[in-house]
Amino acid sequence: MRQPFSGRFRWELGFLRRQFLQDGLRPFADVLSADLVGRTLAAIGTAWYDRIYTPLVTLWLFLGQVLSPDPSCRAAVARLNADRAARGLRPCSARTGAYCQARQRLPERLVAELTRQTGRALDAGSDPTWRWKGRRVYVYDGSHASMPDTPENQAEYPQPDTQKPGLGFPLARLAAVFSLACGAVLDLAIGRYAGKGQSELGMLKQRGIDSVCRLTCHRKADFRRGWRLGAGDHVEWPKPNKPRSIDREAYAALPASLTVRETRVRGRAGGFRTRALVVATTLLHAEAVTAGELAQLYRERWSAGTRPAVAEADAADGRAAVARRRSWSARSCGAHILAYNLIRAIAAQAATEHDVEPRSISFKAVVQTLEAFQPVIARRGEHNTAVLRELYQRLLDAVAGHRVGDRPDRYEPRRRKRRPKPYDRLMKPRHEAKRAILKAFGRCRRHSSDTPRCRAATHTVLR
Repeated sequence: MRQPFSGRFRWELGFLRRQFLQDGLRPFADVLSADLVGRTLAAIGTAWYDRIYTPLVTLWLFLGQVLSPDPSCRAAVARLNADRAARGLRPCSARTGAYCQARQRLPERLVAELTRQTGRALDAGSDPTWRWKGRRVYVYDGSHASMPDTPENQAEYPQPDTQKPGLGFPLARLAAVFSLACGAVLDLAIGRYAGKGQSELGMLKQRGIDSVCRLTCHRKADFRRGWRLGAGDHVEWPKPNKPRSIDREAYAALPASLTVRETRVRGRAGGFRTRALVVATTLLHAEAVTAGELAQLYRERWSAGTRPAVAEADAADGRAAVARRRSWSARSCGAHILAYNLIRAIAAQAATEHDVEPRSISFKAVVQTLEAFQPVIARRGEHNTAVLRELYQRLLDAVAGHRVGDRPDRYEPRRRKRRPKPYDRLMKPRHEAKRAILKAFGRCRRHSSDTPRCRAATHTVLR
């Protein structure tokens, strides 16, 4: 068994870092440092046999699988064989079984901790000019994912209580905190799909953290009460009625009221779903933070929420992956977020080099450009530092050339163009429906007899 900081470990880590521009003297070029990976592996007590699919090789293939247009395991193994052939090594088996087993052995704590540490390092090194009024702004966003209907998923992520047993799908709730300045995900939580336990605003206030959020339809704002700061601007947050999600003891422990500012802001452009909304915040000074600045900050939060932070974990892994995989795990979701943070680190490098904001650089363009440069970096950058730096510079120049405009007022009709398929709904558990198909398959119209399997190539099955 091998431990971190062996000779092969250093080479594998150097190769992984070069693939994501983590080797050099530029800012954000040490987000995925050797010390961070070594300390994380030592903390979780990871040791491994001297095999082809070591944790770092598996992690490199996993991240490439996440970012590649072809996310299949077969393409990942082919990528490894191409790299081994370029280095004069004996190719491994082209079958995907060993790689899939190595992915299952990859410690979830390793992926989760690397995701947190890379996001926090990226946020800590952000340019102060990227911040809002000199303050760090963190966006909390969440979603949910429907997963394959397996007994393991049903046990860990049960379906809602309102759904009849056997008819629903397991649901997982995803929640992430990411930086508004650089877009990096600082932390990610995955849990059961359940209601809120207590006031998020109250918990933030207890920790001395200011917050800005939208007032939902469950709470009405009465601007005739409280401390008036102006038209449509006052300080008032009375204690609501007890929700069903908490018990009476927890409800009694909550304070009678919170000092929260409610401000009515209006959208100036057409196409918004809501033209006027109420923003609740703990920033109480109307002179220091005006209602217009709060509206602009909330608009930035809204546009940031549509960027691929939680959407990468949700859409790419939660929904689309269900169609191509039969399993969904926190490990896979963490790999998507880790790849996202490393892409954000490259965008931050390009933004620093060309004196622009990282949010103005196209995320998709970074992924496409990196995919085009990675084979060249792996082939020519290993033994020549000058060539490697030149490749890095050209990659950053190409990335910075793909800019996206500030388009917060875009809107689309909430309509579905694709017609539904004319299939009946699945009204029983999948394994029961498959058993019924097997029973019906034993009787065909041509032979009119019960047989385990009809010998004809194509026969219509009686229902």
